[in-house]
Amino acid sequence: MSDISTAPQTQPSPVSSILPRYKLVIFDWDGTVMDSADKIVNCMQIAAKQCSMPIPSRDEVGNIIGISLKPAIKQLFGIDDDALAEQLVLAYKEAFVAKDTTPCPLFDGAEALFNALKESGCILAVATGKARRGLDRAWQQTDTGSFFSASRTADEAESKPSPDMLLQLIDELAIPVSDAVMIGDTTYDMQMAKSIGMDRIGVSYGVHAQVHLEALQPKVIVHSIAELQHYLLGK
Repeated sequence: MSDISTAPQTQPSPVSSILPRYKLVIFDWDGTVMDSADKIVNCMQIAAKQCSMPIPSRDEVGNIIGISLKPAIKQLFGIDDDALAEQLVLAYKEAFVAKDTTPCPLFDGAEALFNALKESGCILAVATGKARRGLDRAWQQTDTGSFFSASRTADEAESKPSPDMLLQLIDELAIPVSDAVMIGDTTYDMQMAKSIGMDRIGVSYGVHAQVHLEALQPKVIVHSIAELQHYLLGK
């Protein structure tokens, strides 16, 4: 009987050898990573009632989710009065932290997606309409802050749809626009990326209708975190 060949054996490729589509993956937070729309709507309605303003509908509040809070409130209520807008801002923040108890879970599969992206060598970042304190609170509650190498919040950059957050992130992380992608559930996310030629992915499970996302020419629209992971990593 002949000896078993001693030729070098080919080792199976590890999962992490799969090359991701992008070096830098930037996530919106509310409506993209975290299922927080119900809480945002409830808190805005509480703030309106407290400040004797007309109670906005769910759709009306959904249309301004993603914009920085004060500009969003001015747009939602059609006001220019800074003092009134600030009163509504404070009432909303108080409701969010202390009055409304609506849960804000991560969407199914979000943490697994972060893990898979990091294992594949991606750099992760966040560009959100939340304030810094709000994002830090969400990270603490979900124990996910360690996944992200950088982030920009509403009090650190111009409000979406300005691309300021994205420009700051790619500058800080030294990643060219061509190697980055913005993922979000609103037209504001799509607009900010489109304005600087950055690839963008829309998610249909957030607050803005798919047809409006499609008008801004995303690379793809996904309907779940699982679909998003398949697109980004091919698995």
